[in-house]
Amino acid sequence: MGSPIHRVSLGDTWSRNMHPDIQSERRVQSFNVERLTNILDGGAQNTALRRKVEDIICSDPQFSRKDNYFMNRSELYEAATRKRCHLQKTAERLGWLQEGLELYYAQRVLAEDLNLNLQQVFMNALNSLGSEEQIAKWGPLCRNYQIIITYAQTELGHGTYLQGLETEAIYDAATQEFVIHSPTVTATKWWPGDLGLSATHALVLAQLTCSGAQRGMHAFIVPLRSLQDHTPLPGITTGDIGPKMGFQQMDNGFLKMDHVRIPRENMLSRFAQVLPDGTYIKRGAAQSNYLGMVVTRVKLLLASILPPLQKACVIAMRYSVIRRQGQLRPSDPEVKILDYQTQQQKLFPQLAMCYAFHFQATSLLEFFENSYKAILNLDFTLLPELHVLSTGSKAMISDFCVQGTELCRRACGGHGYSQLSGLPILVTSVTPACTYEGENTVLYLQVARFLVKSYLQAQGLSGSRSQRPLPQCVSYLTLPDLARCPAQKAADFLRPELYTAAWAHVAARLIKDSVYHLQALTRSGADEHEAWNQTTVIHVQAAKAHCYYISVKSFKEAVEKLRNEPTLQQVLKRLCDLHALHGILNNTGDFLYDGFLSGAQAEMARTAYLDLFPLIRKDAILLTDAFDFKDHCLNSALGCYDGNVYERLFEWAQRTPINNQENPAYKKYIQPLLQSWRAKL
Repeated sequence: MGSPIHRVSLGDTWSRNMHPDIQSERRVQSFNVERLTNILDGGAQNTALRRKVEDIICSDPQFSRKDNYFMNRSELYEAATRKRCHLQKTAERLGWLQEGLELYYAQRVLAEDLNLNLQQVFMNALNSLGSEEQIAKWGPLCRNYQIIITYAQTELGHGTYLQGLETEAIYDAATQEFVIHSPTVTATKWWPGDLGLSATHALVLAQLTCSGAQRGMHAFIVPLRSLQDHTPLPGITTGDIGPKMGFQQMDNGFLKMDHVRIPRENMLSRFAQVLPDGTYIKRGAAQSNYLGMVVTRVKLLLASILPPLQKACVIAMRYSVIRRQGQLRPSDPEVKILDYQTQQQKLFPQLAMCYAFHFQATSLLEFFENSYKAILNLDFTLLPELHVLSTGSKAMISDFCVQGTELCRRACGGHGYSQLSGLPILVTSVTPACTYEGENTVLYLQVARFLVKSYLQAQGLSGSRSQRPLPQCVSYLTLPDLARCPAQKAADFLRPELYTAAWAHVAARLIKDSVYHLQALTRSGADEHEAWNQTTVIHVQAAKAHCYYISVKSFKEAVEKLRNEPTLQQVLKRLCDLHALHGILNNTGDFLYDGFLSGAQAEMARTAYLDLFPLIRKDAILLTDAFDFKDHCLNSALGCYDGNVYERLFEWAQRTPINNQENPAYKKYIQPLLQSWRAKL
């Protein structure tokens, strides 16, 4: 069986030797680890290219990460800027395309080390919302870093609710300019990355008014700083928003605009245009202005939201076979903590989610690529389904990745609290994903509105004369319902068709219940808006069940495609089974509520779930090895490939600056305190 190629460092003697406890985990391979890595990468050629890029990055001292944990915020910002500039020069020297795989792989290694990341968010919006002329003009300027641009949507007083944004864009037909203005303090743009110190331009989301009529939110390119000396332009007030929980390398900023004038051509105009005389022309659905956000959500899943959980799983799993603590029997030596069922219960569901979410995000990316071109050509047939899939996936995956990354950190005990473990930075880097690009509860409610409409359509109650086919992701609403779970023994819960049908049943029932409660309130006299607000908890519950169903279904389908690779299919099926059953056991009430599961069947499901642990245990290190993160990428004393945890942790601690400088508090405070007793004699 093949395995990933890893190169350990050639520093101290201990770093050249593989720790026997981790070596024993890799000695027998029940599946081809290298083949699984290839599948995750989308092909062996991608794996080879990724490793080539990673070798270039990791061998370049300019990209060193060894001092990251000892820098203050200003130093982190400067280092992140330096690394971004050096990466750009490296890309130019090697001919890497700005949107090619090479830069994607480079950023995989340097994820938390770079700023100027909003360039790509702008490019997503430009390619989605801009005309061909605007793409031709602004695209090269952005790709070549002739300008540095941020995406300014969120305001001090509004975030995900885009209709509430206060920033104004009023068209002046006399000068053919838009006047961009922040009319209130709460209209101040707040949080955009790269805005505080770096950006020269911003893509500003503002409410358009032309010919005296309000036209809703549109996107405008606004110059912020001089390209000669970087000073703010007239009417621009901008700066950094101050200390944050994470993202210390990034200059998240604020922007207040005082009647800033920009040319008419600076409004992105693929789907809407303002003519010189102020006439407004609309070419797409109202939702088309959100396409840039949809694209960003799809791409964030694999690039930014899932990797922290994958890395945390690698670190925690490797540490858990090195850390020995306690005994299973009084006469036994201390045991690897991964052999404790409670440690497996913490880590194995997170590992299963890593794979489930990878295949879900990959499936979504394929759907996006199949529908995006049609949407750009004004065929919006698939836009609602693309929107709900991206919205639901972003909300669910970020929720579980935040929870899972923190669980992995806590599973490493006290050492997981150390920055040197690499885990705290993973927690703080993924936590904002629950808020940026749409706050998750709001996103679940957007999914819920789609589900209500779909349910009514499936029941023939939508009131629409021209019925389009039900979107594929909710086709289960028209299938015959499995009213009672047919499982008669624990092994039945390891049948993918059974647990997929179980999730479809619960999702459909919760959607039906949410519609029932909504209609009951409406019939009792509540207006539709109040009725919706009074049922949102039920709607979110239904949306979450639907999203989990999608994750189980996509994982099941990915496993089915491996029928010609039985050993690999078997190991992934165990993770798929675990993922499905973990969700069922964590939401048992939903499955017991209408009698779909009996109490005895719930016990069978738990038995099947726990029986998977020893089977996954023997492959746990190999399944994390398959993610193929280099030590440089993990930057973790606990998670290095060679398993020399304690030696590395002790060595790294010696580099802490405070250990190599005079104690600033000794002469001022400690010495007088220690000697104060003498004055009393």
